[in-house]
Amino acid sequence: MICSESGLRCLAFWATLLGSTQVATGIPLDLSSTQSIKNAASTVAHGMMSYYKGNESGMAVGLLPDPYYWWEAGAMFDLMVQYWYYTGDDSYNEVVTQGLLAQISEDKDFMPTNQTKTEGNDDQAFWAFAAMSAAELNFPDPPAKQPSWLALAQAVFNEQAHRWDTTRCGGGLRWQIFTWNKGYEYKNSISNGGFFQLAARLARYTGNQTYADWAEKTWDWMETTPLITQQYNIYDGADMSNNCTQPIKLQWTYNVGTFLMGASNMYNYIQTKGNDTWRARTAGLLKGAQLFFPQQLGGNIMQEVACEPQVSCNNDQPSFKAYLSRWMAATTQMAPFTTQDIMPKLQASAQGAAKQCSGAPNGGTTCGRTWNTATWDGKLGVGEQMSALSIIQSNLISKVAAPVTADKGGTSKGNPSAGAGTNTNPTPADPILTRKVTMGDKAGAGILTAVVLGGLLGSTWWISFGN
Repeated sequence: MICSESGLRCLAFWATLLGSTQVATGIPLDLSSTQSIKNAASTVAHGMMSYYKGNESGMAVGLLPDPYYWWEAGAMFDLMVQYWYYTGDDSYNEVVTQGLLAQISEDKDFMPTNQTKTEGNDDQAFWAFAAMSAAELNFPDPPAKQPSWLALAQAVFNEQAHRWDTTRCGGGLRWQIFTWNKGYEYKNSISNGGFFQLAARLARYTGNQTYADWAEKTWDWMETTPLITQQYNIYDGADMSNNCTQPIKLQWTYNVGTFLMGASNMYNYIQTKGNDTWRARTAGLLKGAQLFFPQQLGGNIMQEVACEPQVSCNNDQPSFKAYLSRWMAATTQMAPFTTQDIMPKLQASAQGAAKQCSGAPNGGTTCGRTWNTATWDGKLGVGEQMSALSIIQSNLISKVAAPVTADKGGTSKGNPSAGAGTNTNPTPADPILTRKVTMGDKAGAGILTAVVLGGLLGSTWWISFGN
């Protein structure tokens, strides 16, 4: 067979052909050795970046090839900023910087023209996370004529604050930015959690109370809805037609992860003020995250419970464990009282992930999805590589310095008014949001979003309505 088809179909062929004879060796990983962890991370990072073609002649800079959506490229670059932070390997830094800067618009935000028909609030947030990580970790600054990492994160915050919607459900962000996308009538946890996390991290970095106030406001709104329970379960979202009173009870790793990251940053920001509220919330979210470490797997190995056991994960969902891994590790820095609970999970999951990275493609180091089995499960892709890289390198968290702030070592200079008034909620002055929607728009954007939403509600119906 000549691999002239898409890379995923070709690799899937070899996975089927070689799966029965695969020797389950995995990537060597000794968690007591810093160098061993770095070596394993390097191997997985190389496999992940092999999917990215934006640094090749004639390819789109900053984008992953089909079938991956725009947001996942931003998440991948965020992971590579962290890879540099953990390992000191700067060989990817130029590619990462080029990719991030290629996806900003003339308004110096993450609203590029190639995404203006389909971009959601959650999509934009993942690119903002990458910029925020770059600021917090002192990733090399962009060229002088480009906006700073901090200013890019502030631009997204300002735009999303402007989109805060009180027409129904008493507040919150909609999933989609543009009226013609069907998710526009859905308020979901990842969009609101992304905004909450970004506000909390900006509060800690800048010391500006306005960001903290928005984080508080977002959390308070979530508590008025059924999207977060008293047991700190975070549900996927709710339709606005019923005033957000009937949640879709799917639970994903990245939802509890984004709120955990935000809550721990708020705890770190205000802990000197004698307020124990955010300590309790951080501890509660960590307890809620136990759902993703099932007791039948030993209680410390991460699993995407809404799709992984049923082998029903779509192209996005295999990457979700990467974010919970990253944010749990960062939580140990922001709220050290969590370390004793978190580290056994990061360690056991990393060992499982390394064993799963035994797939035949890429010299027997392709990473699979199910970390509780030592034999490669035949699954492969950007998401699987991202999750494995994140959990493995997170075990270096005790070896690195805590994220900086503006007054304690930070070099990224901000722009508090960045993004304000541009590419935001529909206003008469914004032509792209008020022009007549064409059939091309509906075909190119509405149908795509409908398919995604349909898949979300259909493929995992069992957990949403079966319980």
